[in-house]
Amino acid sequence: MPRRNAILVYLLTLAFALSPFWVPGFGGFDPDRFPVPQNDPPVQPEGYAFAIWGVIYLWLLAGAAYGVWRYHDDPAWGAMRPALAVSMGVGAAWLPVAIRSPIWATVLIWVMLVSALVALWRSPRDQAFWASWPVGLYAGWLSAASFVALGLVAAGYGFTTQSIAAWVCIGLASVLAFVVQWRLARAPTYGIAVAWGLVAVAVQNDFTFDSVAVLALLGAAALILPIVRACRAS
Repeated sequence: MPRRNAILVYLLTLAFALSPFWVPGFGGFDPDRFPVPQNDPPVQPEGYAFAIWGVIYLWLLAGAAYGVWRYHDDPAWGAMRPALAVSMGVGAAWLPVAIRSPIWATVLIWVMLVSALVALWRSPRDQAFWASWPVGLYAGWLSAASFVALGLVAAGYGFTTQSIAAWVCIGLASVLAFVVQWRLARAPTYGIAVAWGLVAVAVQNDFTFDSVAVLALLGAAALILPIVRACRAS
């Protein structure tokens, strides 16, 4: 059974990593999929930031393969695999959903985030490079992306303005990231991924002082201390 679970996680991770080939050219939610079109929304990071997915896919896949090879029967690795399998399985289906329904894609990305955080918390402390670090990078980016999706839906369906949605969601993402990284006290890749996304939000807003760029930069700066703390504990 442990080997079977390890192989399952690997196969689901492989499907997740290959999913961009099923939906090539995906660049975020179609602005016209919303009742209120979301053109150039301030909550969304600059496009270059999404390149982090290449690192995430490769590192998760390498970690899953290493886990099958060396730690398929290790209880410490086994503890994180059920939650990670859920996140990878949902992630493999996310892109086809995202091109059709921003609302359902937002629901699914939150499922991915919660299960990824559970997996991160249960990840083994030893062999961090293959276990907690790739999962941390993935969970960190999802922490930023989940609030971005929430902000797009909130503004896109007229619940609030783009500006208010950006301020609220970037603020909440920053608070969540600080709390998780501080309480986790390891896997600095989590905070690094969130900071990467927050800085990209500031870039999207041209670093202007009258925009959410200020809050995004403050959120990224606040993560420096817990990231350093996590580096020392790793």
